[in-house]
Amino acid sequence: MYKFKNTLITGFALFSLFFGAGNLILPPFLGFNAGNDWYIVALGFLLSGVILPIMAIFAHARLQGTMYDFAKKVSPVFSIIYCLCIYCISVALPAPRTASVTHEIAIGPFFGTAPWVTSSIYFALVLLFALNRSKILDILGKLLTPLIIIILLLIIGIGSFTATDAILQPGTYKIPLISGLIEGYQTFDAIGGVVVGGVIIISLNLKGYNSFKEKKQLISNAGLLAGLGLLTIYAGLIYTGALYGNAFSKDITRVELLTGVSIKTLGNIGTTFLSVLVSLACFTTAVGIITGTADYFKGLFKDSHIVYVITAIIASVLGVLMGTFDVHYIIDIALPALMFIYPVTIALILLNILPERYTRVLVFRTVIITTLIFSYPDFLDSLGYGAKVESIKQLLPLGNYNLAWLLPSLVIFVILNIPNFKKR
Repeated sequence: MYKFKNTLITGFALFSLFFGAGNLILPPFLGFNAGNDWYIVALGFLLSGVILPIMAIFAHARLQGTMYDFAKKVSPVFSIIYCLCIYCISVALPAPRTASVTHEIAIGPFFGTAPWVTSSIYFALVLLFALNRSKILDILGKLLTPLIIIILLLIIGIGSFTATDAILQPGTYKIPLISGLIEGYQTFDAIGGVVVGGVIIISLNLKGYNSFKEKKQLISNAGLLAGLGLLTIYAGLIYTGALYGNAFSKDITRVELLTGVSIKTLGNIGTTFLSVLVSLACFTTAVGIITGTADYFKGLFKDSHIVYVITAIIASVLGVLMGTFDVHYIIDIALPALMFIYPVTIALILLNILPERYTRVLVFRTVIITTLIFSYPDFLDSLGYGAKVESIKQLLPLGNYNLAWLLPSLVIFVILNIPNFKKR
């Protein structure tokens, strides 16, 4: 019973650390545009928004180190650069986006305050939680996550039952699966899995867990629980968005759609419920990002608590500054960063969950180098240089789907492991 309780608390905490701004505003919008193709879009979204991040948690359960351990087989220098890139992107984009979404949905419409006021108060509270990190698992797992899940299930359940006569509209995506997959990048959940997995491990260490085997089992089971929760909520939100495909104007924004669906499902009180939901979901994710970043820099400087505090303060200040921008602006500027770092992150997650015999140092280095080279055209395309790399992308398998790196990396992995396959 004790183990089940701890698994439940840790799983809930993981869910809340994953479930933030993008996780709320992206799925309904996907379903809204996907129409009768909602289940295909959902599959793509679930691959990048659920399967990959939970794989990252499994990898953490196996490694039980820090994010540095994810990439150290490539080289120590590469691992440090990779970690710095991840943490800089995390505190500069997804963390501030949580404050921006909170302001636009939960604070601005009710109080009319300026974005910088909301952002300042928001990150002051995030900093307070981050500085009391030993209590994070219990606070998230016991208090905040159950409220988030209850409100989400209300929106999905009522939306599904009250829109039973809705006619699903034709989808607007040319390739629904790829559209869902790429939109799943915007949740930052694969990156989040790499970041918050370390937060969970350190939190368990602070709670007195010393057994490697016990932590591995607890983290793995909690990861499965969180993954099941994410899968249910994402699929439900995408389906709900599809049901209301003809209820709103086609030029509606993500935030406006989420607000509209909440009002239609929960009535006028829906705005209040949504405000609470957004505030909680966004806040827990921001806490996870700031805490994970501070943990990493603390480890770089011999577990210095002063470094932890300074890092948390700097990250919170950056969050205040970036959090004053519009949600859609942050989403737009995030795309190049995601196209740069996501392929490498996906490759590292997959390599770290495979058995050691298939992931020698040579395999790690060659696969990651291949991934970097073949993902570069997609990165340039996201920066606005599509015309210059169009001919290159046409030549590469899956190049038109922003996945030019996938097959070359897979082929290199298989070639390097031919001797291992023959030994079996």
